[in-house]
Amino acid sequence: MDQVFITDLVARGIIGLNDWERGKEQEILINIILFTNLSEAGEIDNIDKSVNYRTVAKKVLAHAETAGRLTVEALASDLARICLGEPGVEKVRVRVEKPGAVRFSRSVGVEIEREKKDLP
Repeated sequence: MDQVFITDLVARGIIGLNDWERGKEQEILINIILFTNLSEAGEIDNIDKSVNYRTVAKKVLAHAETAGRLTVEALASDLARICLGEPGVEKVRVRVEKPGAVRFSRSVGVEIEREKKDLP
């Protein structure tokens, strides 16, 4: 399956369990791989037959910056659902990180994979 990727998308939003995390926006680093079939888009050179990564990025940013989730796991699940709602996306891999959240580490976070067939 073909892939469309969005790398190192930076959102600023509320995420975390601690009181100090709830009162101040933090950087949230997001990486997404959208699994789809790009054959027709490549053959006829038409964006309408592809997944529009700009549209996906805007939706993901808007949600990440306003969701106010407690966990990166919940935010990653939200973002996966948003991505799977896009036409042609059959599977998605979402990585959500909180840079600097743990002392002596560059970043911590989660990476999940979801398939459209797994949605309720």
